[in-house]
Amino acid sequence: MYWVPTKYSVRVPSTVAPPARPVKVLEPMKSKLLNSLLFWIVLAIIGGYLCSLFFPVWLARVFVTFNGLFSNFLGFFVPVLIFALIAPAIAGLGQGAGKWLGATAGIAYGSTIISGLIAFGTAKLLYPLMLNGGLVTDVADPEEGGLSPYFTVEMPAPFAVMSALLLAFVIGVAMTAVPSRAMKQVLDELNGVILKVVTSFVIPLLPLYIFGTFLNLGMNENFGSTIAAFGKVLLLSIVMTLVIILIQYLVAGAIAGRNPFTALKNMLPAYFTALGTSSSAATIPVTYESTLKNKVDEDVAGFVVPLCATIHLSGSMMKITLYALAIVFMDNLDVSNGQIIGFLLLLGIMMIAAPGVPGGAIMAAVGLLQSNLGFDDSMVSLMIAAYIVVDSFGTAANVTGDGAIALIVNKFAAGKIKGDVSRETDAELVAADGAPGDIAPGEGSTVVR
Repeated sequence: MYWVPTKYSVRVPSTVAPPARPVKVLEPMKSKLLNSLLFWIVLAIIGGYLCSLFFPVWLARVFVTFNGLFSNFLGFFVPVLIFALIAPAIAGLGQGAGKWLGATAGIAYGSTIISGLIAFGTAKLLYPLMLNGGLVTDVADPEEGGLSPYFTVEMPAPFAVMSALLLAFVIGVAMTAVPSRAMKQVLDELNGVILKVVTSFVIPLLPLYIFGTFLNLGMNENFGSTIAAFGKVLLLSIVMTLVIILIQYLVAGAIAGRNPFTALKNMLPAYFTALGTSSSAATIPVTYESTLKNKVDEDVAGFVVPLCATIHLSGSMMKITLYALAIVFMDNLDVSNGQIIGFLLLLGIMMIAAPGVPGGAIMAAVGLLQSNLGFDDSMVSLMIAAYIVVDSFGTAANVTGDGAIALIVNKFAAGKIKGDVSRETDAELVAADGAPGDIAPGEGSTVVR
């Protein structure tokens, strides 16, 4: 309400509101958008492809050089990240560690096998309608058509991804049986330090890394040849990775009592990050943060996300199965349904050996393709080329599916991790370490984050 003059020079109230200030209303929305990792990732994907249309080669190689350095750093850092997340989480599981390890691994393996079976059924149903000609197997390697960096710096990892996983298992499980205040403190502090590196260094640079990836992809000379030779199957594989994600979240939502579409929306930053990095391991930090948005317990997320990044590859299984059966169908290979089922069961195990890096799944599957399905070198080359072209879509499905598994495990394990740790009373820790009076009341019964 404000005053306006009249012809009688009497100040009377007016009911007309003063003009609004839309700028202040829009400022919070603008700030929220600029602080959104998803916004920057989508912008990097679109910008990378558009810039590939007009960037000179010398400028594009600058970003490719950065990508090489950042990728090498991720190769060095990811094993440490996996150990720092999983070891304290398993230690916090208490005496039930073996049970939750087995349950999570079983769910991941089951999800991967179901994905392969869905791909098998889809191929049996659609390939007679989609494919009816000889397959061109002379396709150039897409990686060889990309730009080269100006220089590279080798950054060897302190240990391999699988070594980090096994070491975390061994130490974490052993700590559930041997009370150790000092080890718990070291692992908790290591966890905090590594997460600080993630939030302050890795995540802020991910959009730039994704921009360089799509810039290089757009300027790749061999990208089009693979699309032309295998286009229908590539498109089908992309659609089916989205289908398997939807199925996973419908099941997880029903078990966990959550809205599957809200949960899926919260995982979009992880999906698009994996779409740009093509690496489940490199996406762990974003997957972890996205999983927490679905109200998954921190300890459950810290245990499930890095574990599933190395053993849950439902999206990769979907793509490999569709590509392999396309070659079987178009080249009229004599492969029975029993052989294909056996191939899927073994491939699910081989996926666990895939290190969570770009192209890791298809390289782990090469031996099975040759021994179980009778693929020759040209067929394997086409499989690798087709897989690399849309590798990121399978990785994005893997990562997003990790969030669904976390929801399921959280339904049964939430709160039990800290509850199991609380069985170690201060007296037990004092007796174990021989340092009475060093522990404040309640210390040692919770995991510091």
